[in-house]
Amino acid sequence: MTRELASLLLVAAPALGCTAPAPRPADAAPGAAASRPPSRPDAALDDPARLESRSRPGARTVPLEELFRSVSLEGAWASPDGKRVVYSGNASGRYNLWIADVESGAARPLTRSEQRQTKPAFSPDGAWIAFQSDTDGDEQWDLFIVRPDGTELTHLTATPDVAESGARFSPDGKTIACMVRPRTSPSSEIALLDVQSRHLRPVTTGTRAGLSNIAPVFSRDGKRLAYTESDGARKNSNVYVVDLATGARKLVTPHEGERSYLAVDFSPDGAKLLLGSNARNGRDGVAVLDLATNALDWIVSDEWSNQPGAFSPDGRFVTFSHNADGNADLAIVDRSTGAVRTLPAGKGFNEVLPAPSAFSPDGSQLFFFHEGPDGPRGVWVHAFATGASRRVTRALSESIDPADLVHPELVHYRSSDGRLTISAFVYVPYNLPRDGRSAAITYVHGGPTSQFANKWNPGIQHLVHQGYVVIAPNFRGSTGYGDEFAFANRFDWGGGDLDDVRDAAAWVARTGFVDPKRLVIMGGSYGGYMALMGVAKQPETWAAAVSIVPFVNLFTEFATEDPELREYDRFMMGDPEKNRALWLDRSPIHFVDRIRAPVLLLAGGKDPSDPPTEAIQMAEAIRKRGGVAELTIYPDEGHMFSKTETRIDAQRRIAGFLQTHVQEGAPPR
Repeated sequence: MTRELASLLLVAAPALGCTAPAPRPADAAPGAAASRPPSRPDAALDDPARLESRSRPGARTVPLEELFRSVSLEGAWASPDGKRVVYSGNASGRYNLWIADVESGAARPLTRSEQRQTKPAFSPDGAWIAFQSDTDGDEQWDLFIVRPDGTELTHLTATPDVAESGARFSPDGKTIACMVRPRTSPSSEIALLDVQSRHLRPVTTGTRAGLSNIAPVFSRDGKRLAYTESDGARKNSNVYVVDLATGARKLVTPHEGERSYLAVDFSPDGAKLLLGSNARNGRDGVAVLDLATNALDWIVSDEWSNQPGAFSPDGRFVTFSHNADGNADLAIVDRSTGAVRTLPAGKGFNEVLPAPSAFSPDGSQLFFFHEGPDGPRGVWVHAFATGASRRVTRALSESIDPADLVHPELVHYRSSDGRLTISAFVYVPYNLPRDGRSAAITYVHGGPTSQFANKWNPGIQHLVHQGYVVIAPNFRGSTGYGDEFAFANRFDWGGGDLDDVRDAAAWVARTGFVDPKRLVIMGGSYGGYMALMGVAKQPETWAAAVSIVPFVNLFTEFATEDPELREYDRFMMGDPEKNRALWLDRSPIHFVDRIRAPVLLLAGGKDPSDPPTEAIQMAEAIRKRGGVAELTIYPDEGHMFSKTETRIDAQRRIAGFLQTHVQEGAPPR
């Protein structure tokens, strides 16, 4: 478990842009998929002076409410007959279940709740839909089932102190495989839930602290279950296959050293597993594992991040997502010939729906997610016969002209220590004069083992429409650039990675658009921590900080956070007693006396990852020393602000805070 960026500005990943606005995918884009491998990323800009503000006469400033009332999706699953898609969407202001007709796109609500409902999955006969729900963002998930017509809603696991998540039906529909974790446990186990009796039968037990079992996958005949056992940082992991009749467990990815493996799908004949792994070259690759020999047949393994998708119903084809510097293309491989095709899916971030729902039953269609800077995540379908991809679910508010939304530019810069090339996305408002007067925001993603990608981000779009230049770096510690880069900040949180963030601000300050005295550092979760480290350790750089769901004291965070996350912190920063000096030095609460910039703190009252006490103690410490610290706690939110009115309120507070402290006319720092 990593510190995912979970805030009103949810953007969990990488980056890319282009010199002209990327076109939105057409509702029906005819033409065969190209018989070529996924494209390489566009050339990145490295000279700040060449960064441009695109001209758009009459560009409309998109109102905040319209951006945040566009519908976002948290998960989706295609019905076994391929005619419907169930998804978790927030059209009502809450993430509830909806069901859409694939042909017409007509959607209707399936459930109504004040609570977040997500990760839906159809039963193989299409008679039931399983999903998970928590209470006010506390991540203590329970499992439910409901009929596709919305009737017979059944609460399967009423366990307030145990989280059950990741439901997957067995092929006969009688059993659900899921992950189970007591509130006080650092480890997830795999269990089988009998749908009728609601009895939970453990598949794994006694997993030691620092390891968790995730991602259960049934074989098509229901006789075996694959799952992945991983350390907290996903640096070392193994795949096991269990014979469900005998309970016999087999390790199918034996290896030496630290390598990661993740199983996502069984082949239709049960002889092979589709895996993601970095075992070949330290980069995320895709392979097919022969279960008889443990031999790996590599589908793709290059310098970028490739994620496995699904087997086609006949087993001939395999899909994967190719994330090159923050844009993700979809590709399909003919295993009989090795031919690779890139599917028409639009610029941005694309990935297939979970196996086995990714393909229609006859293999003629592929369901996938698409999102980009000009529209939220939605479900699309690709027809292989025509080569066309079309949208199934509606996402962007109809009142928004996509052309008014700003596409980012991909840039590269050298780290100040000369060791690394850092990738970042830069958003520049339309029609911005190069007069050195604009304020700029350096947006720091969460994780830290995560990535800022070319995805939908209504918060950033709103800030750009308010006139801010925004740069979002993928600093050392980010995923998408190989294992060595992803763990380059191990035992160094708030060190070299914070320098990379400052270097991003320095880069954008040299563009000619930006006033170097109006630089803001902003982020959520780990990004919130970095925002506070920035104003504490680099006070000369930053004019203001926005810190969302942060941690501020490694010791108090370690004592109060979710036990699984605690093991991740131990892995990344060592033992709190043995590494006490490091933990003290990398806790911004101990350097409050250096903070000169005003700070805005936002937190969720039910946050199990970064409890609100972290933000509270920071605000109190800053105020005690005469500094400016605005604090808002949302009592019915967790680590992700999921209620639409909360997200709008939080964004208003951010915009108002920045208007007061860094826009032209604000008092000098």
